[in-house]
Amino acid sequence: MAAPPKLEPRKLMELAVEVMRESVSEARADGKASPRVGAVLWKPDGTVETACRGELRQGDHAEYTLLERKNRDARLDGAALFVTLEPCAPGSRHAPKLGCAERIVNARIKEVWVGIADPDPKVDRKGIKFLQDSGVAVRMFDRDLQEVIQEENREFIAQALDRATAARRERPKAPALSDLEGAFANTAVEDLSPEALEQYRDAAGIGAKVGTAAFQRRLAQQGLLVEADGRWTPTGFGMLLFGKEPRVAMPQAGLLGTIHYPDGKEETRDFDGPQILAPEQALQWLRDKLPNPIDRSQARRKESNAALFELVREGIVNALVHRDYGIAGGKCQLVVTPERVEVWSPGLPVEPVTLEQLQAFDAPMLSRNPVLHFVFARMRLAEERGLGLQSMKNRAQTAGMPLPTYSYKAPYVVLTLYREAKAALPKSRGDVLAQLSDAERRGWDWLATREVVTTAEYQAAMELPNRTAKNHMKKMTELGLLRMLGAGRGTRYEVRRGEM
Repeated sequence: MAAPPKLEPRKLMELAVEVMRESVSEARADGKASPRVGAVLWKPDGTVETACRGELRQGDHAEYTLLERKNRDARLDGAALFVTLEPCAPGSRHAPKLGCAERIVNARIKEVWVGIADPDPKVDRKGIKFLQDSGVAVRMFDRDLQEVIQEENREFIAQALDRATAARRERPKAPALSDLEGAFANTAVEDLSPEALEQYRDAAGIGAKVGTAAFQRRLAQQGLLVEADGRWTPTGFGMLLFGKEPRVAMPQAGLLGTIHYPDGKEETRDFDGPQILAPEQALQWLRDKLPNPIDRSQARRKESNAALFELVREGIVNALVHRDYGIAGGKCQLVVTPERVEVWSPGLPVEPVTLEQLQAFDAPMLSRNPVLHFVFARMRLAEERGLGLQSMKNRAQTAGMPLPTYSYKAPYVVLTLYREAKAALPKSRGDVLAQLSDAERRGWDWLATREVVTTAEYQAAMELPNRTAKNHMKKMTELGLLRMLGAGRGTRYEVRRGEM
């Protein structure tokens, strides 16, 4: 009996990217760039069909072409769809047109793989959420393919991000990503900080002056204010970002800082003003309080310190942007010890991103709170579409610092930054340094900056004879600092850090 056809996601993702490149751009009088989109439909019998944007008729979405033009009468129960751009959300198209997410649900497809989120404010994450709310399993493309899709759609994405400043139409059927999208009760524009708004105006290049009608409209277009009965009211996001005291109306807001000093004393500070200012305020506090990270090379001390503060800033921004604000009892926290800096963010990553993908610095690009992400990006404090994970990894490696780690301590995702290599030792093996020679200790300092290595890579980096390098790797594996992967010539070693 023949085995049932096997779904091979990576191959179908790659096929969708290939099909995407065949998209037909439409000539538009308004100069709006067309996205390049590829869609692949896998059927339970193993049949694969494809479509690209504009394939059969100019302007037709790839999903429409694939589902309505090519498979209108087909039963698609059990089928899987791979599409390079997030399907458009309900209400994002002119009536009576259905959004592609609605067509997918109507077709009874139960598994969808999405390349990248559509940054257009009428869609961003709302198409994905509609699918999830309708019982569709949503997964994201691999990170490397996401980057290819972004590059191929550079003009479209740039224009879509600009459209995030355009007026948002009423979309009664569109799912809300957060309760913070609506007007926040018992607040007014007078509760917003003029200083924070002014900084945002300068960084975002907004021509209208703070407080003017044009400026208020711009904030409304970005989901930060709403107008009702001729009166402007901050949304939850607007209050969170720019409120003078957001925690008065939203207790879960704010960033709580704690420094534990070597002598056992501790110092605390709460950054509970406008959250758009919190990352730089927290960094300035740390610069004033912390000595340089411990480093055997005086020449590297300044570089390591600068890299540490850059990583802390990125970690704080990610925590504020991507946390789950529905966890009312959880607050973002910055915890500093003599050996570590930890950033605590309430809530697991937004589905379908996983903690394991964060740990591998390879999480797909997807934001839980697109409004927050947009504003922090305009302030040049966040990468436009990603989590900054790859840059975080590269920055640590360039400075010769141990790679950060992610862990979960319910209800917090904890980012740990190590101020020195010995701090990255697995906590269960804190006594291991005494068992390492000076040469092996230097080897661990280098290994702590890596995820997976081979003996040859270690040998070259440490300039050791082959036999000596093998002995180092064998000993550190026995001590629990490395985990051997594979066998023979393909053997690699996973570096174990932090909580592992």
